[in-house]
Amino acid sequence: MKIVSWLREESHRTLAGVIVSAAVLVCSLAGLRPGHFDLAWIAVALCGVPIVAGAAKALWFEHDIKADLLVSLALIASLAIGEIFAAGEVALIMQLGTLLEDYTAGKARSGIEKLVQLTPQTARVRRDGREVIVPAEQVKAGDTLLVFAGERIPADGILLSGETTVDQSAITGESMPVDKKPGDEVLSGTVNGFAAFEMTARCSCGDSTMQRMAQLAREAEKNKAPIVRLADRWASWMVVAAVTIAILTAIITRQLIRGVTVLVVFCPCAFVLATPTAILAGIGGAARHGVLIRSGESLERLSKIRCAAFDKTGTLTCGHPAVTHIENFTEEWSESGLLRLAAAAEQHSEHPLGKAIAAAGRAQCGELPALENFSLMPGQGVRATVEGKDVIIGKISCLMEQGTKFTAEEYKKMQSAQQRGETVTAISANGQAVGFFTLADTLRPEAKPMIDALFQSGVTPVLLTGDHEASARAAASAAGIREVRFDLLPEDKMQAVQAYTREFGPVCMVGDGINDALALSTASAGVAMGATGTGIAVESADAVLVGDELARLPYLFFRAQHVMKKVRENLILSLAINFVAVMLSVLGLLSPVTGALMHNCGSVFVVVNAALLLREK
Repeated sequence: MKIVSWLREESHRTLAGVIVSAAVLVCSLAGLRPGHFDLAWIAVALCGVPIVAGAAKALWFEHDIKADLLVSLALIASLAIGEIFAAGEVALIMQLGTLLEDYTAGKARSGIEKLVQLTPQTARVRRDGREVIVPAEQVKAGDTLLVFAGERIPADGILLSGETTVDQSAITGESMPVDKKPGDEVLSGTVNGFAAFEMTARCSCGDSTMQRMAQLAREAEKNKAPIVRLADRWASWMVVAAVTIAILTAIITRQLIRGVTVLVVFCPCAFVLATPTAILAGIGGAARHGVLIRSGESLERLSKIRCAAFDKTGTLTCGHPAVTHIENFTEEWSESGLLRLAAAAEQHSEHPLGKAIAAAGRAQCGELPALENFSLMPGQGVRATVEGKDVIIGKISCLMEQGTKFTAEEYKKMQSAQQRGETVTAISANGQAVGFFTLADTLRPEAKPMIDALFQSGVTPVLLTGDHEASARAAASAAGIREVRFDLLPEDKMQAVQAYTREFGPVCMVGDGINDALALSTASAGVAMGATGTGIAVESADAVLVGDELARLPYLFFRAQHVMKKVRENLILSLAINFVAVMLSVLGLLSPVTGALMHNCGSVFVVVNAALLLREK
């Protein structure tokens, strides 16, 4: 039963047919003919019949001439003159090429559909004065929803009551969580930080941001032109040339077998093998160096890239806030002492900024002192007693509301940091302002050298981010990127990719989040970060950087170009071998069997030449 189930897939049936056909052809060549039956007929039936049937269907129903038509003519002609082994051999080589193409095609992309799954399946709705849980698709515009801490927001809407912090990085790409208060807008698919709130739905779940993204991504994928197999591109003239030469040869020499031999050696076996073998070797070699490439089509698209568009948060940057600077206002507190005090106050905080300060304190100061009277001020900061001191740490406005006063110089320093795109967290002890911390999403160490390498290779880098202008320009300046677009929603990123495609040519989008899935699908090619990237970004991309090694990106573009160069080499040399074989066939120096063997020398050369890609460093 397992074998029957395995054979239900077409690729498995093709593989089984190739294995059996290879075995019976070896037996036929060795002269094993039970009951005078030529075992090569089995290879013709298993590998040849599907080719002839497919060519006939394409010609009759689709009026399309493919390379399989020429193979079918050669098979039929060989059988007509009794050259069964030659027919089986050609059919086997062609099916082997098809099998390799299917193998390198990769899995179908399923990431787009996962966009829909990120929207919660249920929603808490207040109806008739009570709370009910309903399927998310039943949410309508105007419904009042209740969202608990840690939950994804089921629909776009407006906050009615409660204050919280929302992680919008998946949708907008903002590196820092965003504080929300009544009247602020919230988006479906974003995550509620730590406090429950009520909201009113602005639209139905079906019209939400996440659903629109999924629909746009499907359309972008549908509009991306497929890459046609090279042998099929040239099939029309190949059929005409082969038939013309075969007929003229048979008429002039008055030997039908010479005409049949021409058809056999004209078969595009090397054409069919040239692309998949080189691509298979190219993908395998890249995987050894930390780059996973999805398919042959992906490689071809990556080889033509003229512009690389980068997401900021989690792609060019590490994707999480870190303490970048400590400023003390009085000599009483050293930088390390200030960090120890702030980390102690924040050690029970669930806010991402508080966690970053606590982590920095543990890393630099070791064990933190105990705290008492911890209280959370949602969206503002925290208050606690540390070693007898009343400590407040949070937004500047929060400390001022609690009675802390800043001098003009202190306030100017904090404002300057904010204008540079950094997040400022101020701290006071016993009502006196003692300093502040700046936090930012730091640039990856390898980002700047990688951008320089792209410029040198002729690829123009650009930055597309949902983050605000100051943060975007700061990251771009540090990385060496001159072209920047900021405050972009997923749809805006998609439109920016389309605009850059018109300006520069084929664009590669490099990203890691849900908000990048649309741009990854729309771009000529997409590259996702393997470690920090969401499943949707990874499955929407043509290549994945394992371990988030951005330094591998220039190598990826070079590798793709080299593989396609190898494909062209294989095609030119196999054409030369085919030309010699045709001339020898016309002169009568080759029979269908010897012609097929010589013709397949080109196929062997293609495989060996492609395998050399695996040895490259």
